[in-house]
Formats: sequence, structure tokens, C-alpha cells
Amino acid sequence: MLSRSESHQQDKLKRKKRLRRLIVINFALLGVIIVILGAWLAASVIQSKPEAGGDPVNDGQTADATDPPADEGSGNSKGSDNSQGSDNNGNNIGNSTNGTPEDDGENGTVPGTEGSPDETVSLSFVGDLLLGEYVDPVMQREGYDFLYKKSLLYLSEPDLTAGNLEHPVTSGGVPVEGTPYVFKGSPDALPALREAGFDVVSLANNHALDQGVEGMLDTMKHLEEAGISHMGAGRDDTEAFSPVIKEVRGIKIAYIGISRVVPFASWKADKNVAGVAETYETKRAVAAIAKAKDQADIVVVMVHWGKERVDQPEPYQKDFARQYIDAGADLVIGSHPHVLQGFEMYKGKWIAYSLGNFIFTAFPKGTAGETGVLDAVCTKSGDCDMTFHPMFTVNAQPTPLETDAAKALLDRLSAISFQVKLREDGSIVPD
Repeated sequence: MLSRSESHQQDKLKRKKRLRRLIVINFALLGVIIVILGAWLAASVIQSKPEAGGDPVNDGQTADATDPPADEGSGNSKGSDNSQGSDNNGNNIGNSTNGTPEDDGENGTVPGTEGSPDETVSLSFVGDLLLGEYVDPVMQREGYDFLYKKSLLYLSEPDLTAGNLEHPVTSGGVPVEGTPYVFKGSPDALPALREAGFDVVSLANNHALDQGVEGMLDTMKHLEEAGISHMGAGRDDTEAFSPVIKEVRGIKIAYIGISRVVPFASWKADKNVAGVAETYETKRAVAAIAKAKDQADIVVVMVHWGKERVDQPEPYQKDFARQYIDAGADLVIGSHPHVLQGFEMYKGKWIAYSLGNFIFTAFPKGTAGETGVLDAVCTKSGDCDMTFHPMFTVNAQPTPLETDAAKALLDRLSAISFQVKLREDGSIVPD
């Protein structure tokens, strides 16, 4: 029997195949219509031919032949097959032998077992997610899936999509005292998050224990029930620093969650102490990354750090990112500043210092509303091509930007990045 996470990946695969099947059927029908139209026009020409010696009559009708559109597999329609197993805590560990994915009956392959040296996996990332508080009135009025409608293709088409969950998910818990903002979200919002395409969320942030340990453990339970993997928090430091490992077409991807923003020392996971994986120093984070590199081909570090509402990283962020990459990280994805920060390449690996807010408030202003989806198309060796899809939040919906607005945001990101630039199509390249 498939786990919820495996079923989620199978649903993604089936949706993509239904889309491809619909495209093929539409082209077939178009071909039939063109053939019938051509035959009818030919018959009309024959019937309208003049008597011998007369002048031919041109009725002005021609049958147009058009080339089929570009490959539908490019752009947002990216990779597909993957499978995961799960450990005793419900976290996915990428062992496809723990569950037997169903054969879809179309190509005779089992998702997660294919692979070749030139195979790639598409990984997408967003910033902070707050599915409660400020956007709760919108969800109650419009439905939980409303938040993702304008960004859905960017979330559902990649092989794996991940973000930072910035609140506990619980119906209970005890609100923490001594912090300016205390968040909480309903379990009812999680099925829509899963259906939108999210596979992994990090819990390593400064709001994971806003509703106490009970709220954090409830969050883990509700995510597992919804089929969404999580990392960065746990019943002890071993669990908190453990990666989620996914496998896609024979490529294993490890996700690690860590935070350098922890309001109270008591929130730090330790031996027999529930909490979040912290990185005020890098020793445990570096050890966790090195261990994950032994288990997976690609290591993603999702780190909560930096200064709020500042679009430049702190010096320690640059230092820590390099230490993570030196330890084996292929991608370093930041959150917490609530605004976008720039990108950098170090030793051929990529750093996104902050992806800002993705879903946080309904009508943010200025840089707080700037957001987007970051795509990484990676080989098994961890070489990634990066693309950022610029968006702005309107009525709690991340909304793709077009033309001049898109170019303006991409140009601004180029200006605050380090030795890299963003082209008009969003691709990120060395400058």
C-alpha cells in the first residue's frame, strides 16, 4: 500500500500524464479537422472549375498548415516520477523498497527506479508560508485552495516543491509569552497545500514552538497525515537534524532544516529535548550536512537566518553558506527576512539568501509583497540550472508578474546579488 507521500507523487505524475494525453488528443482532433477541411476545399475547387478555355476563378480560400507548438515539456511542465519510503516518525527517507509504487500502465516503469548520468530532477522553492492569522479571512471566504490558484503551475509541475512553514499547525497548544508575534494555523489548510504541489516543509524557524512543544508535535503529526514531509524540528536533536530524503528517477535529494533565529534557548533541540535544529554555531549543522551527503546525491539546506526587512545578507550568512557548501550542500535556500535577498554562486553551488514571503499577508506593500518561485534543475552530481519566477502578492495570492514589472524585479534582484545576474527569462547566471 502506498504512503500518503508516495500517493502525492503518483497524483503529480498522473496529472502530468493526463495533461500530455489531452494535448495529444487535441492535436489529433485538429489534424482530423484540417484533413476534412482540406478535402472539402479540394472538392469545392474541382466543382468550381470553369468550362474548357474559360478563366479559372480564385475564390480566395486556402488551407493553412501550421507547425505544432514547442515541446510542452519545457517551461513549467518539468520532471515527474518519484517515490519515497518513510521512517518510524513518518518522515520520507527515499527508500523505494518501503513501498511499491503502482505501475501507471502507460510505460511499464516504476517511478523512482529509472536513472541515467544525464538525468535531471526539478526542485522548486518558496519562502515563508503563514497559512493563518493574516490570510485566514481570505481562506474562510474563498476556500483554502484560493491562495495557490495563480501560482499553481509553478508549484505542482516540479518534481519536488518545498517551503518554510512559519507557524504551528494545531487545534490546541499553549501560546508562548515574551515574543511580539505568536502564530497558529488550522490543520484544515494542509490538504490544499499538499494538492498545490508541496512535498516538503522546514519547521526550523522562530515560530515552530509558538504553541509550545505540544503545538510543534501536533504540527508534525498533521503534516504526516496530509502527506507532507517535514524536517528541522523533532523530539530530540537527532530527529531535528535528520534530513528528509526523496528519490526521483534514481536521484536522491536530502533536505535539511536549520535556524539561526531561535527566541529562547529552551527551543533548541538537544538530547531528550524537543525543539528546532539551530545553527548559531555551525558544528552540528555541518556534521548533519556531511552525513546527508553520504546518503544522497543532492543536499538542500533550508536555513532561517538574517535580519527582517533587510534585502542584504548579514556577513555571517555568507560565511555560514560557504561552510554548508564546503560540508557537502548543493543548494542553500534562506528565509526569515520577509523580503527577497540576492543570489550567489560559490564553488559551482547556489545560495539564495532569502526568498521572502510567499504567503503571509493579504495585501503587502513594497518589497514585502515581492515574491516568486525558485526553480533548480539539477543533475545527479548536484550541478543546477537556476530560474526565478517573479511574483507579487495580491489578495493573499502570489501572482506572476509580466513584462515591465517582471523585468523591474529581476533587475533589482540582479543589483543585490553577488557576481550573478538574472536574465529577462528569470534564469540566474554568473555575471
